[in-house]
Amino acid sequence: MEKRLTSDANLKADQTEQTSNSQQNDQKQPQETQQAANKIEGYALMFNQPSKDLGGFVEVIDPKALDGVDLSNVIMLDQHDYSKPLASVKAGTLQLNVDDKGLHFTATIDPSVSYANDTLNNVKNGNINSMSFRFDTDDGSDSWSRDDNGQITRTVNQIKDLLEVSTVTIPSYDAANVDVDKTSIRSYNQFIESEEQNKMNKTLIDPKSNIEQPTTAFENYIRSRGETRDGLTTKGTEAVIPEEVVTPVLELKNSKYNLANYATVKTVGTGSGHYPIATRYNTATLATKEELAAIGDVDANMFEDVKFETKTRAGKIALSNEVVDDAEVDIVAEVKNQLQKLVDNTDNAEIIKVLQSDTFQKKTVANIDDLKKVFNVDLDPALQGTSTWLVNQSAFQVLDTLKDNEGRYLLQPDVTAPSGFSLLGQPVVKISNKFLPDNSDGTHPVILGDIAEAVAVFRRNQVTAQWDKFDLYSQGLSVVVRNDYQPISADAAFNLSLADSAKTAPTPDK
Repeated sequence: MEKRLTSDANLKADQTEQTSNSQQNDQKQPQETQQAANKIEGYALMFNQPSKDLGGFVEVIDPKALDGVDLSNVIMLDQHDYSKPLASVKAGTLQLNVDDKGLHFTATIDPSVSYANDTLNNVKNGNINSMSFRFDTDDGSDSWSRDDNGQITRTVNQIKDLLEVSTVTIPSYDAANVDVDKTSIRSYNQFIESEEQNKMNKTLIDPKSNIEQPTTAFENYIRSRGETRDGLTTKGTEAVIPEEVVTPVLELKNSKYNLANYATVKTVGTGSGHYPIATRYNTATLATKEELAAIGDVDANMFEDVKFETKTRAGKIALSNEVVDDAEVDIVAEVKNQLQKLVDNTDNAEIIKVLQSDTFQKKTVANIDDLKKVFNVDLDPALQGTSTWLVNQSAFQVLDTLKDNEGRYLLQPDVTAPSGFSLLGQPVVKISNKFLPDNSDGTHPVILGDIAEAVAVFRRNQVTAQWDKFDLYSQGLSVVVRNDYQPISADAAFNLSLADSAKTAPTPDK
């Protein structure tokens, strides 16, 4: 079924004023005057009037399109709502007449029905001035043409069924008032394909020699990729060899990591709130209690709150349906994959931002002894077995060349670590310099700690949407996330700066 808008509907209502109650007591208003005051009329559809763009083409309705159409079952609705009938042909309250201009209607509205009386008054006041109609066609009941300006026009030569006409408040050419069914789209695609085929089948003419070149000669030239030239004169014409389309999409190798896998991730049911955590350094002890003495209060702050407030982060992309239709790959699926990568990139960037914030202590390390001191002394022993080293490429290069005082490399192979190496027994995660750049002073960032106790990721929801942009013959894709990224425990991680001059610790004197 298809639906169209008639914005120039000449919609009007009889402006005869009904007499007041006091006047009716003195003189009864004639019945025909009352009926006239309850009538609206106009055009449900117009012949030979171009529509707005319907997705690459406009449409006109031929004056003979309603020939032979059974109009006895047509009803009039308000806003296409079948629960709000206004009039019908069967009830005798809707008269339809085909003239040279279009399909004219006259409808008698029952003012005792509240919504019908509202529609009547809105037409009188000019608030409603457009009509819409729903119809059906058969295959082959339309024709197509393209003018010199490239405008494609569909002509509806025969309507199969006219289902309903409707008053509409908003005269917009959008999905609320316009539908194009699959039959029309298929017919449109066939027209485009036939145009392309006609272009290929046209006889080539050399404008200089005015000699016709048979299509078969050109096809042989194409198929042989220029080897066979019998009967073909290429002067003044260009024979185009089609380029090969390689599928599927070649995805470049990428470091696949999401730091959210190391952080504490909490799904929350509200946009903001509190996340309670038990303090790490609780050194309070129980006080000695004398017999029958009251129990004393514990003098310790045992819990802290991590406050969160999710923010909305979103991105969208528009794809023309021509690109989607012509692509040799599932371009929509590929775009969705790329959008998901943006979500991962957002997690990585926000988590790194938290780890490099002033919440966590910053230290400069110059050699192996400095690294060991941070790991052995500054980092809580409870976290030494669960900590991770996050380094960028430059820091990894420095670490990879360091040796201990016995000449052994500091980094050790570790098949369980993301980078394949461990440092002081803990896994190393190597991050691209593009995502974790060097510090402004030229030193290289190294983050040590238990990321799960250092950063919390609060996820409210994630929505991936896909929708049709009808007027542009395209579709939109978007991803929307509502997250927040907050530090948990300030002593759970250290933000280190490693210089290129870092060196092996000296061998102690014997």
